[in-house]
Amino acid sequence: MDEATRRRIAQQFIEALPHARALSIRLEEIGSGSARMALPYDARLVGDPETGVLHGGAVSTLMDTCCGAAVMTHPDAPRVTATLDLRIEYMRPATPGQTITAEATCHHMTRSVAFVRAVASDGDPDRPVATASGAFTVSG
Repeated sequence: MDEATRRRIAQQFIEALPHARALSIRLEEIGSGSARMALPYDARLVGDPETGVLHGGAVSTLMDTCCGAAVMTHPDAPRVTATLDLRIEYMRPATPGQTITAEATCHHMTRSVAFVRAVASDGDPDRPVATASGAFTVSG
């Protein structure tokens, strides 16, 4: 699959998810089984009004969407995927005002399950906001 096809698939995937559209998640980079997406800071997504830190659910949605795109652009890409399991470990609060970026890689695929890892950061790749590992369905 060439880059233009991967980009089209990933963009259609984001646009098909109302939650991702509502959060203004945008595709930054797409590879063969990898993706990078960004979640711009938005005061409407704050989970702690005292600190201005984004809600963990917004970070979770970013990571889940990014992982799904990584699965859909894998060389053995399925036409349909859905999250089976996604474990997210929050390392620290995101810095208020900063865009959060997630990078995901589909590192293994069987006939029915794809396995993905992801990292979310807010500008400092040495200090992740969260990490994730997940399993996604493969069909189609």
